[in-house]
Amino acid sequence: MGGGAAAPIPWPELPGVAHETIHAGGIDVHLASAGPADGAPVLLLHGFPELWFSWRHQLAALGAAGYRVLAPDLRGVGGTAAPQNVDTYDLLHLTRDAIGVLDALHLEQAVIVGHDWGAPPAWWAAAIHPKRVHAVAGLSVPFLPRAPAPPISLMREQLGEDFYFVHFQEPGVAEAMLMRDVRRTFTTTKQWSRSWGEQVGDDPPRPPFLTEDELAVFVDAYTRTGFTGGLNWYRNLDRNQAVMAEWDGVHVTVPALFVQGSRDPARKFLPASGMQGLVDDLRTEIIDGAGHWVQQERPREVNDILLAFLKDVGW
Repeated sequence: MGGGAAAPIPWPELPGVAHETIHAGGIDVHLASAGPADGAPVLLLHGFPELWFSWRHQLAALGAAGYRVLAPDLRGVGGTAAPQNVDTYDLLHLTRDAIGVLDALHLEQAVIVGHDWGAPPAWWAAAIHPKRVHAVAGLSVPFLPRAPAPPISLMREQLGEDFYFVHFQEPGVAEAMLMRDVRRTFTTTKQWSRSWGEQVGDDPPRPPFLTEDELAVFVDAYTRTGFTGGLNWYRNLDRNQAVMAEWDGVHVTVPALFVQGSRDPARKFLPASGMQGLVDDLRTEIIDGAGHWVQQERPREVNDILLAFLKDVGW
């Protein structure tokens, strides 16, 4: 059913941004929105550890351009419900949640944009439900083929026990590590590995793309809710390999955009080349000098790229 109740969070007031709770994918979902109610809908799916607030610059720019911009907190995060069953955080559930937002708002179609962990459900919504997705954009994380084997064992073998995808698998351990100093979790430029968690006296500076007040939104929200919901996405990587078998080899046939920063460390293990032969109508934009949190780091360029893409696909 609906799952665990989300902690009430006092969100910052942003001009033109409204908040509501809708029922989508079988759970209560916190949704931020901007732009005219009759505008062409654009659904924005955030990553980890992020929130709807990660899209604040896009909510403003796309809303001002006349789009109905929808930015939910994903399953288990922020103001959205956090079911206790870990199996309900697999990629199929996340994809159903995205389509569920459209269903709840009685929308026939949308353009879906996903960043980081929001990218896989965006890509798969387009692949599985092409009639519901007019076009799709992935930021930082490409559409990748289904793994040939359960991926955690492959990562453990190739990248080691300290690689954060592997380290996140044991319930409770990563939560304690990330909660020990929530501000440090958000300001670090290092991987959230076991060895990172064992360091003491580390006080990294605030990222230049966040003001103190903006950083506080993330720190306060995750201090309230903890990190378990987002960590459960990682804990379903092996399960995803099984539940997505039905669509093995499926293509993304709708118009597609991939945006990545040239300095994004994810390029090392999530290469854009993996999309070759799987995305039929692809545009790629590399933002020189940008890192992983691209829509927050370089909002003007990302907004211009998204608006040009939306116009190009007739949306």
